[in-house]
Amino acid sequence: MIDWPRVKELRDEIGAEDFGEVVDLFLEEVEEVIVKLRSGDCGQLEQDLHFLKGSAMNLGFDDFSKLCLVGERKSAEGQAENVNVPEILDQFESSKVAFLAELPSLN
Repeated sequence: MIDWPRVKELRDEIGAEDFGEVVDLFLEEVEEVIVKLRSGDCGQLEQDLHFLKGSAMNLGFDDFSKLCLVGERKSAEGQAENVNVPEILDQFESSKVAFLAELPSLN
């Protein structure tokens, strides 16, 4: 679900002091798009999923980024109605819970 080696790599790249700020910014920006999708606003689904995929990959939300990639591709192929948005949203919530639960023990 979470690519912990990627998370550690990112923390090492930016420094432990700034890592918490990056996590907060990531969650804030992603939550804005999640709220939009929860409201049923899928007018820019391909772009929104592209943004979510990239953000998720950077912070190690592996399963979530994979679902976003699948949805992004379907949207690009004109099949936005076949994107399982609820599954993507549920995966984000599960990933976020797992991430925040384990983050304090990151070594």
